[in-house]
Amino acid sequence: MIIVTGGAGFIGSNIVQGLNARGINDILVVDDLSDGHKCLNLADADIRDYLDKDDFLARLERGDGFGMVEAVFHEGACSSTTEWDGRFVMKVNFEYSKALLAWCVGRKTPFIYASSASVYGMGPTFRETREFEHPLNMYAYSKFLFDGYLRARWRGIDSQVAGLRYFNVYGPREQHKGSMASVAFHFSNQLHEAGRLRLFEGSDGYGPGEQRRDFVYVDDVVALNLWLFDHPRVTGIFNVGTGRAQSFNDVARAAIDWHRERRDDASFGGIDYIPFPETLKGRYQSFTEADLSALRAAGCEYAFVDVATGVKRYLDWLHRE
Repeated sequence: MIIVTGGAGFIGSNIVQGLNARGINDILVVDDLSDGHKCLNLADADIRDYLDKDDFLARLERGDGFGMVEAVFHEGACSSTTEWDGRFVMKVNFEYSKALLAWCVGRKTPFIYASSASVYGMGPTFRETREFEHPLNMYAYSKFLFDGYLRARWRGIDSQVAGLRYFNVYGPREQHKGSMASVAFHFSNQLHEAGRLRLFEGSDGYGPGEQRRDFVYVDDVVALNLWLFDHPRVTGIFNVGTGRAQSFNDVARAAIDWHRERRDDASFGGIDYIPFPETLKGRYQSFTEADLSALRAAGCEYAFVDVATGVKRYLDWLHRE
């Protein structure tokens, strides 16, 4: 059996789909379905069982077994970067991860978990070492702290433990995230509703819409998780991004091009640049770009798709008929 926490969420449900594509359906999904809309992410998936996250944790703490577990993909977390209830975030993200790590290490079960590129704060260097980590919100701090907790224990662990620092992930099954969904999702909605896009004016020395992020398609994220599953001797903390920063304008143009082709209207779509919010100044990542040196050194040569390719695939899925 394989356990996927956060398995009804964005990346977790895509990992379930990736396992299904391999013919694997002996999967235990762990999640919190207080927001029942997330069940739709699993409606076309095959799983063996489901457990609420609190019930699962209680069983972990009792030392319960779940039969033979091949691996745990730990994607469950409070992922809101605007959540400032520190006690809640630390309980859900940090303490929960510690308990699951201990359970996996005690059974020598591979543990592949979601970290975050948010640990780097404003950058400008995005490399997996302590000197470049400067979290700016509770979500980032909880991920940063767990990575540090793990680093202090590497020598005592003789099974696979791998953390993946996701950059700006976009793709299918994120619609339940609302305001936290990707810009590709919001751009497509804006074009459908208003025929135009809204991007921020310049900031931090970047021109209008030229702020640059490392946008990574969710299928590539799944591929990296499964690559680690296939290579159980690989351990460490790794960036997961394309290694090529692209601008918000690039994402906007990809979304506009898709809608123009679908409508057969070369004049459709436009971009309006709106004032940069005062509340985001000093707290906004105007540039991110994954340093893939550690991933490549581990032997992974996976090639990530660019924004034009990924956005087209995503919008094909999002507007499928």
